[in-house]
Amino acid sequence: MSVPLFVVDAFTTSAFHGNPASVCVLGSDSRADESWMQSVASEMNHSETAFVQPLDAGWSLRWFTPVVEVELCGHATLASAHVLFETGAVEPGTAITFVTQRRGDLHARRRGEAIELDFPVSQVEPAVAPAGLVEGLGATPRSIAANDDFVVAELAGEHDVRSLDPDLSQLRRIGRRGVIATAAGGGSEADFVSRYWAPNAGIVDDPVTGSAHCALAPYWAAKLGRTELTGLQVSRREGRVATRLEGDRVVLGGHAVTVLRGELLPIP
Repeated sequence: MSVPLFVVDAFTTSAFHGNPASVCVLGSDSRADESWMQSVASEMNHSETAFVQPLDAGWSLRWFTPVVEVELCGHATLASAHVLFETGAVEPGTAITFVTQRRGDLHARRRGEAIELDFPVSQVEPAVAPAGLVEGLGATPRSIAANDDFVVAELAGEHDVRSLDPDLSQLRRIGRRGVIATAAGGGSEADFVSRYWAPNAGIVDDPVTGSAHCALAPYWAAKLGRTELTGLQVSRREGRVATRLEGDRVVLGGHAVTVLRGELLPIP
């Protein structure tokens, strides 16, 4: 049986901007295994491919890069919610519960034309520069924070973040899920800007990274004294993420645009 397949640009209102994600909608009786999902993700070659499947209560959700399954992905979750709302699989006024294997239940709901995601906060703490960070970025951060998932390197300004040309072989040495470079917003009508690399997961200069904003939201909220902020990821495609802290959760808001509808054919 064929599998409905969508390509969605997330955290943007315009096609060919934001972060593209593939979304596969599996049937309730599907027995798709991990090796097949990984092969599909490798074939699609987006930073993440999401697989959603209806459950008795909610939807199962998994994410794969072209080389590995990941614990959490914001833009592909936004893309998945967009597909379920757009196709009528979920009524627009209904909240979606995504059941994940590694990060518990995540929630998505419409707010006007945007979609909001309820994710866990990823708090970072002040840290020393891990080996390979300065060499990898080709710049000396003004401050560094980290947790088990991310290293956050704050630079002096937006131009410094935009102009980075990192050495990915050095960033691979750091041993975290990803490296975030960030600075206070300049002339981009955003409170802060960022870029993100996860070379060990096959992700190079990710267009817009929802999960990174789970760390950026509390980081910049503490610096700016506000719980509602807008981030701009200044990759080539760019995309905006609205963030709102609510205790140990962060609400990520954004738009999405479908650019392709098709089907995966059965493999003999």
